[in-house]
Amino acid sequence: MANFIVRLAKPGDCEQIADLIKELAVYEKMEEQVKITADVLRTDGFGEEKFYHCFVAELKDKPLLVGYALYYYSYSTWEGRSIYMEDLYVKPEFRGKGIGTQLWKSVTKVGIEKQCSRLDFIVLNWNVNSIEYYKQKGAFDLTGTEKWHLFRMKESEMKAFIAP
Repeated sequence: MANFIVRLAKPGDCEQIADLIKELAVYEKMEEQVKITADVLRTDGFGEEKFYHCFVAELKDKPLLVGYALYYYSYSTWEGRSIYMEDLYVKPEFRGKGIGTQLWKSVTKVGIEKQCSRLDFIVLNWNVNSIEYYKQKGAFDLTGTEKWHLFRMKESEMKAFIAP
C-alpha cells in the first residue's frame, strides 16, 4: 500500500514546490540558476493566465510534498497538440517507491486526455539511471535518433535580439 497520493497542486503548495525546485537544481548541479519564488509560482500557475500545471506527491500521514511533475502545453506544427514535462523530481529518500512513475503517468494521462500527440522532456546527459529508465518505458532520445539539439535564449539575449 502506497503511503503517498498524487494530486494536482494547489496555490498553498507553492512554498514546498519552490523548495523542491531548489533541491532539483542542487541535484542537477545548477542551483545558482534558480530564480523562481513561491509567489511567482502562485501567479504563473494559479493566476488569471496559467503558464504551467503541476502534480505533487504528498505523504498520506502528513502534509509534506515529496515530489512534483510540472508541465505545460506546447504545439508542434508537424503533429499538433503537445505536452512538455519541465520537471519530474522526487526527494532522494523517497525514490524507488513508484512516486516518480505515478507523477509521470499523471502527466502522460493528461496528455492523452487533451489529445496531445506527444510528451516531450529533457534529461541531463550524466543522469544515466533516469535515461535508461525512460528508455525502458518507451521514451526515445531525440539527440541520438533524430539529431535534434535544444537551443535557448535567455532574457538578455532575447532583448539584444529584438533591439533595433
